[in-house]
Amino acid sequence: MRAARLSVTTAIAAVAALTAVTGCTEKGSSAGGDRVVNVTSTDDKCEVSKKEFPAGHIELAIENKGSKVTEVYVLFPDDRIVTERENIGPGTKQTVTAEVKAGDYTIACKPGMKGDGIRQAVKATGGGAAAKRDPRLDKAVAAYREYAQAQADETLPLAETFAKAVKDGDLDAAKKAYAPSRMGWERTEPVAESFGDIDPKVDFREDGLEPGQKWTGWHRLEKALWQDKKIGAEEKTLADQLITDLKDWQNRVGKAPITPTSMANGAKELLDEVATGKVTGEEERYSHTDLVDFKANVEGAEKAYALLKPVAKENEPALVTELDKQFAALNTLLDKYRADKSSYDFTSYDKVGDADRKELSDGVNSLAEPLSKLAAAVVVK
Repeated sequence: MRAARLSVTTAIAAVAALTAVTGCTEKGSSAGGDRVVNVTSTDDKCEVSKKEFPAGHIELAIENKGSKVTEVYVLFPDDRIVTERENIGPGTKQTVTAEVKAGDYTIACKPGMKGDGIRQAVKATGGGAAAKRDPRLDKAVAAYREYAQAQADETLPLAETFAKAVKDGDLDAAKKAYAPSRMGWERTEPVAESFGDIDPKVDFREDGLEPGQKWTGWHRLEKALWQDKKIGAEEKTLADQLITDLKDWQNRVGKAPITPTSMANGAKELLDEVATGKVTGEEERYSHTDLVDFKANVEGAEKAYALLKPVAKENEPALVTELDKQFAALNTLLDKYRADKSSYDFTSYDKVGDADRKELSDGVNSLAEPLSKLAAAVVVK
């Protein structure tokens, strides 16, 4: 869903940067046999190499042969997201490790990052997923589920403070409450997005809307506060709607499909979100609070990593050493943009020059490369 909010030109540029450091153009797959599903996306087709595969860990070997940036999703029958990979540039390849139980699924390609995508029905057979689960990974999933719920629970009062300021017509108070109200969402956005219908209501930008879709949520209010500089009756209604939608998110977090590989892939998705939305300045184009979102995305990715780290360290110790190094480096870089490391009072992003933005982008890319390998590192060897 996030990718739909990018312009195609910006997305292509961001993907090119990510591909350069993640090696997503490498040919072939690291796995073999019947657990590899080749997915070929073009501008009008989504081809899969097999319609059935064993339940458990699978690998999607994705190639974009089209002219548009695309996304690939594995979906439950009700359109909840099992796993996804966004911003796959033309002529590039990416590999995604996922875990699926026996059952029916859909693989969807979304050329141009719009609409429901081109879909293929697939089936996972057998019951291999449960038999190979490391008990430490079960604990990691349980802990991450608690974390995601806590972020939703903590977001509601902050969002209610923001909504009250909007309804009171207090422009300054609403601006002050805006960024803090978003941090819990930004830390766990892949979990929220797994439901499919909540993110478009609360976090879409105007250029990401589908035809006929009403613009609601944080960014609609952001525009009113910073660009229009006014709060009218419509904005007050939208503030109430935001709280209703966030309560829906809060109530559904506990039912989100979470696996060790979805945690790892979600951490990578958060870094991609930074690379394609925050570093470019597109996410918070009116408020310029991008660095607050940036920090929250990194915190969410780091939390998932920390919970998976014991197993990853046993399987891939060199990878863990590199991830520790790159997380520390990126956090140190972000600290340059706030006077107090205990606060989230970051420099307005419109004050950050091109050279500094390039440095931030390089830091994200340096972390994204090893983070893309985390899902495979927590698969039982």
